Amino acid sequence: MKTEVIMKRPLFGYEISQKSKSEFLSATDLVRAGNKWRLLNGFQPFNLNEWFRQKNVKEFISALEEKYGKVKVSGKGRNSHTWVHPYLFIDIALAISPQLKIEAYEWLHDHLLRYRNNSGDSFKKMCGALYNKYPNKSEFPNFIKEVSKRIKDHCGVVDWEDWQKCDENILKIRDKIHDNIALLTDILPCEDAIRISLNKNKVN
Repeated sequence: MKTEVIMKRPLFGYEISQKSKSEFLSATDLVRAGNKWRLLNGFQPFNLNEWFRQKNVKEFISALEEKYGKVKVSGKGRNSHTWVHPYLFIDIALAISPQLKIEAYEWLHDHLLRYRNNSGDSFKKMCGALYNKYPNKSEFPNFIKEVSKRIKDHCGVVDWEDWQKCDENILKIRDKIHDNIALLTDILPCEDAIRISLNKNKVN
């Protein structure tokens, strides 16, 4: 998937924004969640700007940039985010709380972004297969919109934005549905391909 999408990832009951292409995470969200946790546990708030000014932090950022390029992007404006590379995100999490670092490590090992991007690619594949078979090209935009709604409803997703909050299992099912429709459309009418693909990939 080429389009950058902002996902929401759960952390201690709060949501952390993450970009689908760069995989950069919002340090702003992390600090907001971390400071609520710190205040509840009797600790002073964590100051991200002061942390970035520390010598060892600057050295760490320089080392990361030598290997990965830019690892920190600061937004402008009141509601903007500071986006950071996952490794820098972990270091911030450690500075806030060792418990946050554990959860941040788990994020790096899951495959949510990969499945989200795969689903975007499989959607294009499905659309191409259906378009080739669909008899009335002028009506195809409305048709594919209805197909997408059927898949969304089948997966139990209420709003379109909720796709960005789905777990790995739901995204894998959506990906399989897309792929199955694309394959079956070669040998079956569009409606049969869609119906069979939905029936084959049940949501637990």
